[in-house]
Amino acid sequence: METTSFQQGIIDFFENIATYYGIKTEITQGLFSELEHFDADLTAWNLSEFILIRSAYRTTGAKFMMEGNGTYFEISAEKIISFQKNGRHKFEFIEKYSDTVFRITKIRFHYKY
Repeated sequence: METTSFQQGIIDFFENIATYYGIKTEITQGLFSELEHFDADLTAWNLSEFILIRSAYRTTGAKFMMEGNGTYFEISAEKIISFQKNGRHKFEFIEKYSDTVFRITKIRFHYKY
C-alpha cells in the first residue's frame, strides 16, 4: 500500500520527535461535536505542559504515545482524520471518535532552534 502525503506527515512527525526530548512540551486538547462548524468557545479544553522524555508507538491499540514527568499522552493513530504543521514546532491533530465526537490536539514544542 502506498503512503499518502497525509500519512507521511504523521510518520515524519513521530520519526523526528526525538529532536524534542528534554524540551518543554505544551499539549492543548479539546473535545467538540461538529467538524464542519468548529467553535473554540463551545469546545471543552485541557492544557498540559511537561518536559518530553520519550515517545513510542503502541502497536496494541495503534496509539502514538508521548511521556513526560508525571504525564502520559496518547493519540489514536487509526482515528486521525487531520494533521497539520501550524508553524515552527507547532502541530495539530484531529481525531474522530464518532460522528459527533472529535478531539483536537495542538502540540507546541518550546524549542529554541
